[in-house]
Amino acid sequence: MSDLMSTPRVKWACRRGMLELDVLFQPFVEQHYETLSPEDKALFVRLLECEDPELFAWFMGHEQCPDPQLAQMVVRVRGRAAP
Repeated sequence: MSDLMSTPRVKWACRRGMLELDVLFQPFVEQHYETLSPEDKALFVRLLECEDPELFAWFMGHEQCPDPQLAQMVVRVRGRAAP
């Protein structure tokens, strides 16, 4: 596994500047990241590289993510982050 996709690094990258994103990302990483395929881990890491305002708009449904793969990961995170 790439060092960029290691669980500690991903957990750190999930700490965002917006509480709303933290509430989505932290539970997802804690509960589901380890079970993702390597491809999905890479996709999640790519999602984390996006800017907070973009992520907020996508997760809150204000805008549609233009990348279909990232849009699918947004749906997965939203669906699995709930307690």
